[in-house]
Amino acid sequence: MTLLEREAAPGAEPARDAPPRGRQAWRRLRADRAAMAALATVVLMITAALAAPLLCALEGQDPTTFHSELLDSERGGAPRGAFGGLSADHWLGVEPATGRDVFARVVHGARVSLGVAIGATVLELLVGVAVGLGAGFGGRRADAVLSRLIELSLAFPHFLLALALMAIVPQSVPRPLLLACVITAVSWGNVARLTRNQALSLRTREYVDAARLSGARPSRIAVREILPGLTAPLLVLVALKVPLNMVSEAGLSFLGAGVRPPTPSWGQMLSTATTWFRTDPMYVIVPGGLLFVTLLAFTVLADGVRKALDPRWSGADLRRGDA
Repeated sequence: MTLLEREAAPGAEPARDAPPRGRQAWRRLRADRAAMAALATVVLMITAALAAPLLCALEGQDPTTFHSELLDSERGGAPRGAFGGLSADHWLGVEPATGRDVFARVVHGARVSLGVAIGATVLELLVGVAVGLGAGFGGRRADAVLSRLIELSLAFPHFLLALALMAIVPQSVPRPLLLACVITAVSWGNVARLTRNQALSLRTREYVDAARLSGARPSRIAVREILPGLTAPLLVLVALKVPLNMVSEAGLSFLGAGVRPPTPSWGQMLSTATTWFRTDPMYVIVPGGLLFVTLLAFTVLADGVRKALDPRWSGADLRRGDA
């Protein structure tokens, strides 16, 4: 019996010389230098967001205090000095018109931008997987009803719907939470469609038939047999969803439908910075550059995860990466 047959045989012991699939994927991911650099960037951004109060205390500033003495009234409130007022006390300068510390607002803004994006991604995953599994494993009637619901969700103009939802919800609802829920409401369809298609493919496998014959309930089969097979495609989709949701949050905040001042976010800072581009380009470059780098890091990481989890990725690629 070959190694592959021994692994596939029901009840067979895993081959001792074959590392677990997760370990193989991690080896491939480590061999991808671009993906590891992207992963380091993502970890750095998340760490900076979580440690925002500590970093602000280290700098000695906060995101809400005005420093009008650092502004030049003759230039319409632009920061004094070069590079937007950059100094030892203000590591990235100060905001025009207000004088608030840019570094403090950037790291606190990262909490909002990344928090909304990650929170929306988790909610999309919960809703989309539940609906997709129900459609793919719930029988013809359930599939017909839920598939129409998925198609209806995908047919709506997402951004316009998000703007409408943000406008009608009361102001008393916390804006970051509202943003995450609104982004989820307009974007869960992609997760559900992927889950449904994968579930339709996996439910014909022999181990699923064996579970049915053993008397397992459909819900148990969906969770114990189907869901583990969705791990790889869902991991790739999650890595792509986070940057897409960051763009959605930035776009809504840029249009004034996101978080409200004085709460900072990268999209809100970019919205304010557009009127100061000529007099203070640093105020545009800092949040815009960080948003670009973060989006690029998540995209490259998603591509690396896809390659690491793809069984068709050859061992020659791994050896080249190790060389």
